[in-house]
Amino acid sequence: MESQSAAPPQVRQIVNYLRNNAGLKTKVGVLNGKRVDYFKGSAAVKAIVAPAYSKLKDVPKIENEEHAQALLHSIIPFAFFLRVDRGPSSGGKDAPKVVQVNPQQMFSPDMYYAWLFEGSQLGLKLAGVGMVVVMLAGVMFPLWPPSMRLGVWYLSIGVLGLIGLFFAIAIVRLIFWVISLVVLRPGVWIFPNLFEDVGFVDSFIPLWAWDVPPPKKEKKSKKAAKALKSEKAAVGARQQAIANLPGAPQQPAAPRAPEATAESQPAAEAPAKNAAGGAKAPDSLNDIN
Repeated sequence: MESQSAAPPQVRQIVNYLRNNAGLKTKVGVLNGKRVDYFKGSAAVKAIVAPAYSKLKDVPKIENEEHAQALLHSIIPFAFFLRVDRGPSSGGKDAPKVVQVNPQQMFSPDMYYAWLFEGSQLGLKLAGVGMVVVMLAGVMFPLWPPSMRLGVWYLSIGVLGLIGLFFAIAIVRLIFWVISLVVLRPGVWIFPNLFEDVGFVDSFIPLWAWDVPPPKKEKKSKKAAKALKSEKAAVGARQQAIANLPGAPQQPAAPRAPEATAESQPAAEAPAKNAAGGAKAPDSLNDIN
C-alpha cells in the first residue's frame, strides 16, 4: 500500500515491534471475505508501555499510557492497522467473527483494530524453500550415495526403536500398576509424568509415585452461592451496626392498617332493626338511663 510505503522509519520500527516482537494477543476475523488478525487497543497500549519497547532505538519515548495512545493514534493514517467493528460469527460456534472497517478512525483502548500489515515474510519463504528441498531429496533418494542411504536406514531404525521403547514402557507401567493395585493400594505408577504436558526429561521424573486421586474441586455454582450468602450476611451486619449507633436516625415504622371495631357492625344494623320492629332509637344517654 502507498500509505505504508510512505511511513517514516520510526513508524515502521514500531509497527514491526508490535507485529512480531511484542507478543500482542490477536484473534482471527473475516474482513471482506479474507481472514485477518485483529487486536484490542488496550493490548497495544500495554505493549508500548512494556520495558521491551524502551529497548528499541530511534523511537519516541513513552512516559505513560496517554502518550502511548497518542503514538498509536498517529500510526493509523499509515494504514498498518485500522479500527474495525466486530459483527456476528461467520459460520458455526467456533468460526471467526466478521469485522468491518469503521469510517471514524481513532485510537482508544476499548476498540478493536485489524492488521493490514503482514510483517516480515522471511520465515515463511524459508519454510517454503525448505519444504521443496525435502520433497526433492525424498524423490531423488535412489540417486543418493550408498553411505548416505545407509545412514538414513540406521536413523530410521533408531527412531523406530525409540517408539517401540516408549510403547514398552507404557505397557510395563500399566501391568505394574494393576499388580500394585491388588497388593498395595491405592497403586503405584512408574514414571507418573510420562503422559503429562511436561518436557522430555521431566516426563521421567520422579521414578514412581502413589496413585493418589487429586482433590475434588467444588463447583463454581456452589462457590458463587456461598460468596453471595456471605456478602448478604456482611451487608446485613453492617446495616445493623450502623442502626445501633447512638446518633443514627431511626427509621419510621410502616403505618398499620386500621382495624375494624366490633361496635361498628351493631351500630350499622341498629337502624335496620328499629325500622323493622317499630321501636324508636334513643336520642340521648338520658333516655337509655
